Amino acid sequence: MTATALRAAAQSDHDILEQLNRDYIASVQRSDVQRFEQILGDDFHCSNPDGSLVDRAAFLQQTAKPVTIANLTAEDVLIRMIGDDVAIIHARTAFTKWDGSAGGGRYTDVWARQNGRWLAVSAHVTRL
Repeated sequence: MTATALRAAAQSDHDILEQLNRDYIASVQRSDVQRFEQILGDDFHCSNPDGSLVDRAAFLQQTAKPVTIANLTAEDVLIRMIGDDVAIIHARTAFTKWDGSAGGGRYTDVWARQNGRWLAVSAHVTRL
């Protein structure tokens, strides 16, 4: 087993999901389609703040566009394990809008262990 595999094995699911949540938020802020391609399940769907429901391909297309917010952070993160292979992450977001005013919202992401890896399979995003 490689050193990387040993470190990964030593991490708890909670620790792994915390890091994946940080990666998800950072990927939104940086329009990082490459990272999303790694952490989204093939069957991923997202409910957007405008009420639209997009599949993985459409989510990656919208993610590729430059964001109009800055300083995106996740706060009050709650990770709930549902059995051994499903987790739900709830959190509040804070960010700066394009006009400099404060913005925020909430999100709920569902993660599933697939082929030994945690992948996001669903997201629901609201903005205030």
